[in-house]
Amino acid sequence: MRALLVDDEPLARERMRMLLGRHADVQVLAECRDGAEAVGAIGALEPDIVFLDVEMPSLDGFGVLQQLEGRLPTVVFVSGHDGYAVRAFETHAIDYLLKPVAAERVDRSLARIRARRAGIAQSGMPGEPDVRALLAHLRGEVPAAAPAPRRGVERLAVKSNGQLILLPSAEVERIEAAGNYVQVHARGTQYLMRETMKHMEDLLDAGRFVRIHRRSIVNVERIHALEPWMHGECVVILASGTRLMASRVYVSRLKAVIRK
Repeated sequence: MRALLVDDEPLARERMRMLLGRHADVQVLAECRDGAEAVGAIGALEPDIVFLDVEMPSLDGFGVLQQLEGRLPTVVFVSGHDGYAVRAFETHAIDYLLKPVAAERVDRSLARIRARRAGIAQSGMPGEPDVRALLAHLRGEVPAAAPAPRRGVERLAVKSNGQLILLPSAEVERIEAAGNYVQVHARGTQYLMRETMKHMEDLLDAGRFVRIHRRSIVNVERIHALEPWMHGECVVILASGTRLMASRVYVSRLKAVIRK
């Protein structure tokens, strides 16, 4: 099986190459550092499998697939958190690996691919419909009744002292914008994630987390009180004593979530 590795992190590509090197029937054709490189390499090399990072600058993993023409390769999504996994598995994507990728997960993924390829060889059916279904789901083209309602992720993958920590989302007090990053406040500690506030809002359980400002998301279970302010705004007082301003455009949504 001919594989292509796509990831903007050199260490992640190196680890995946090492794990795949344990399998005699897998040949790594090339490595790509970003989505644009991947689009060209897939068209030129026509790999059987693409190990595709979800989050990359400029063009992410799903954007790569949207630009491909003709037959799609078998795709294994790779990500630092499980935010897209539910949607992927709802549409029967081939696999979704969570960083740091474990050897046994790669083994299981390849076993699944081998089994599917054997089935394709017997039936003559192409291997891309599952990924196309995933793309349709992400674009909102799947009828609303088809997938079950998505709950927020249960854990966030955050970095601390060189380690990747799986932080239960229930322990998060608030999230604040910090330039090209977001600052996750939990356990009395601050963790940085390279994410946008919009993406964090989409990842988290809407029944537990609510946007109160363009720069702030709070866990409603950590709210102690609301203090009226000027022009329809209010001050959100958390159990920790932290005070945050809630913009007028978010106040009605905040109150609706609290009433539930």
